[in-house]
Amino acid sequence: MRKIKTAVIGCGKVADAHASAYAVIENSEFTAVCDVDRERAKAFAARYGVKPYTSITEMVKTEGIEAASVCVPHPFHAATCVEAADSGCNVIVEKPFAVSIADCRKMLEAGARNHVQIGTLFQRRFYEPCQRIKKAIEDGKIGKPILGDVTMLGWRDKVYYDSDPWRGTWKGEGGGVLPTQACHQLDLLLWFMDSEIDEVYGVWKNYNHPYIEVEDTAVAVIKFKSGALATITASNSQNPALYGKVRVHGDNGASVGVQTDGGSMFIAGMTPITESPYNDIWTVPGEEDKKEQWKEEDAAVFFKEDPTKHYHQLQLADFVNAVAEGREPLVTGRAGSKSAELLEALYRSTRTGLPVKFPLQEE
Repeated sequence: MRKIKTAVIGCGKVADAHASAYAVIENSEFTAVCDVDRERAKAFAARYGVKPYTSITEMVKTEGIEAASVCVPHPFHAATCVEAADSGCNVIVEKPFAVSIADCRKMLEAGARNHVQIGTLFQRRFYEPCQRIKKAIEDGKIGKPILGDVTMLGWRDKVYYDSDPWRGTWKGEGGGVLPTQACHQLDLLLWFMDSEIDEVYGVWKNYNHPYIEVEDTAVAVIKFKSGALATITASNSQNPALYGKVRVHGDNGASVGVQTDGGSMFIAGMTPITESPYNDIWTVPGEEDKKEQWKEEDAAVFFKEDPTKHYHQLQLADFVNAVAEGREPLVTGRAGSKSAELLEALYRSTRTGLPVKFPLQEE
């Protein structure tokens, strides 16, 4: 398979996970980085032996970049993605894909008109327990998914919000616990349920973070077009942090679930992952007694390499291969836009006090 020239756009905390992956992926030729801060770009590039740029277009055109990761703050995802795509580059965007459906549409349209792939980074889909759930659902082991639930109970302190000036603001982050922490679990829920959303009712609050503008807690009810239901509870108000879980229940009575995050939760560039993900619920007939075996096996795989980088590497390798093979990546921009649409619906519902019907119309 031919080599693909790769690059990272935005040299903040999460960029290391992308850069270290591109440096070792077999058919990736990690070539350049780009950041609006020239000195930060130079320092980051020096660590990896690549070239620094401050212009996306110049970098793509000069170096012949074919695949690039967008690692800038959330509200800048759209403009960055569109510029890279218009330069002829395939783009994978860190989570959340965007902070509005208007931005999502701009990004997807840029991919379509330039005939390049647009992906979004949701590496928890590649966790072994999450893969096991998806396969069980596809194999019909729980029948038809009829009920899902997300519970994400975490903690972020003032040190975290002070670590970057854009954190905790609508302008800089586009939201709070929903787009920045719970988006992984929300993506898994939508992936597992595999149905278009019909309606969302949600409420958000800020309970114990008076120094931020955005929500630290949110709840929601989802109605799917398939007839299924789901609930969301997401919060950064539990000290110490507890866990993030996603569960799916089928019409044959069987249930499957995963704890994706536990204990002191991972913060990119700041803290390690301390607990491995595992299937916390599994009542598939004939497989009920396999949970402990799987938990042990999955933990051994999870910590065999640095999990803060390994699962990024798995997804980015798929993206690079997709570019080389001329196919869609396993996690597309359309998938990212679905979770972004869910977030926007929840925020709208809080403003109006009413359920929000899908598909959303731009405001």
